[in-house]
Amino acid sequence: MNMSRKIVYVFNPISGKTKKDVLLKKIEAASKAQKLHFEFFITNPGGDYELLKKKIEEEKITDIIIIGGDGTVSQITRALHQCKIKFGIIPAGSGNGLAYSAQIPKNINRAIQIVFNESAKKTDAFLVNDYYACMLTGLGFDATIAHKFATQRKRGLRTYVQQTLLHFFKARTYRFEIIIDNFSVCTDAYFISIANSNQFGNNVTIAPKAKLNDGLLDIVIAQKMNKAKLVFAVLKQMRSSRQLQFFGKENSDKAILYFQTPALIIRNFESAPLHIDGDPYKTADELKIKILKDSLELIRP
Repeated sequence: MNMSRKIVYVFNPISGKTKKDVLLKKIEAASKAQKLHFEFFITNPGGDYELLKKKIEEEKITDIIIIGGDGTVSQITRALHQCKIKFGIIPAGSGNGLAYSAQIPKNINRAIQIVFNESAKKTDAFLVNDYYACMLTGLGFDATIAHKFATQRKRGLRTYVQQTLLHFFKARTYRFEIIIDNFSVCTDAYFISIANSNQFGNNVTIAPKAKLNDGLLDIVIAQKMNKAKLVFAVLKQMRSSRQLQFFGKENSDKAILYFQTPALIIRNFESAPLHIDGDPYKTADELKIKILKDSLELIRP
């Protein structure tokens, strides 16, 4: 048996559409073929992983491999990022944003081989006030969709698109102040996205220049405009054709603001809804956001 690695596969039994019994049997067979020391651990809905932390320390666990989607990845990395372990992802959720940003494929066999063969690379995360995030947080319209999506019985891209179309014509702008260093801009915006990974999920890119380990957050602000123009502006942003800008007055009149920074403050004057890593969170009047450089080690190509 290969004792250099001790793996715990942590899986969410209800994430995504993948049949978990079939998936777990594939992982079990592949792990046995590699003669690895491994076991399975079910996620805790309340986010309490003290038992798993104790296990990691006492049994010298080397790898936590997350089987699930963005919510599962976010919850587990938030709970365990201070442990001396490597994280891996086998995508099995609705969006899989961090996995796809890290070039981890949806194909289960290929994802498993990345866990077995690839090395871990330093990966950033960030703080939203006291909340830990590793992918994407948002205020405004995309957070509204995240709140609505969380209440749906069916998950997946189709449901997400349905909710987006259903609420698009009701979408409103919110008043924000964006502060970086000693400079600030006030704006009415449909949404603000703060990204470490480059997408919403399902390979829908929102921050085309984002990198998982560059020490920077990518900020995308969709300012007040005609809604027909908004559609084309966001599509252009998603098609990776949008260039980075400097955060300054010379760009403040653009429809979409797109820039990078290691930290910022957002004053949320009208209580725009908030999501963190795709999960709805209680909003705040002020959000202090900063990068956490090299927060975790992620197994990826």
